[in-house]
Amino acid sequence: MIRNIIWLSILVLLAGCGGDDGPPPAPQGAQLVFPEENSECTTGTEINQNTTQITFRWMASNNTDSYTLTVVNLETNVPQNISTASTSASLSISKGTPFAWSVTSRNSTSDQVASSPTWLFYNAGAQTTYAPFPAQLERPASGATVQKDLANEVVLEWSGADVDGDIASFEVFFSESNPPITSVGIANATTMALPVGVESGTVYYWRVVTTDSEGNTSISSVFDFKVL
Repeated sequence: MIRNIIWLSILVLLAGCGGDDGPPPAPQGAQLVFPEENSECTTGTEINQNTTQITFRWMASNNTDSYTLTVVNLETNVPQNISTASTSASLSISKGTPFAWSVTSRNSTSDQVASSPTWLFYNAGAQTTYAPFPAQLERPASGATVQKDLANEVVLEWSGADVDGDIASFEVFFSESNPPITSVGIANATTMALPVGVESGTVYYWRVVTTDSEGNTSISSVFDFKVL
């Protein structure tokens, strides 16, 4: 009887030692440091007359053992990616060009990832004034299926920024063709939303042209969505 009690106690202890500790901790998003948001980046190593090497920096994030830096040329929408265990990485990028950059945090023991905010900057070139950053389309997300409101409208939302801080207007192009060619409204510098009329079962395309006070313009990417 005593022997059975001892064996039962051992089994309970073993079961306790092998208990479920829960899922591994998920990584957290990194805080970006440099290049600064909506800035002109004048620090870098010149590679040639068209290219400089920029060192991107961010803060270490919790539960993270590697990072993926993503830098997107906003004129071509072509990304560059580099993975590192460090909190900095260098890439060669075009001068006088707008870029977006972000960092993805990863943990080898977790299948979850975390993304930082996305910051925009211009890599300095010969120009003394810069066109606005291409507007960042936000809602509806590209490829989304959305519900129209009672007025048979959907609200288009975007964000805009400019190194010189002199955005004058946003012009919205919206149609059933790609690229969209129909101008449906011009918003001032502080308005970044516009309602548009839609019909159920239709796919629409939209983009935004940003203009500054000196007449410089930039064109966003094209987003599409379907209306239920």
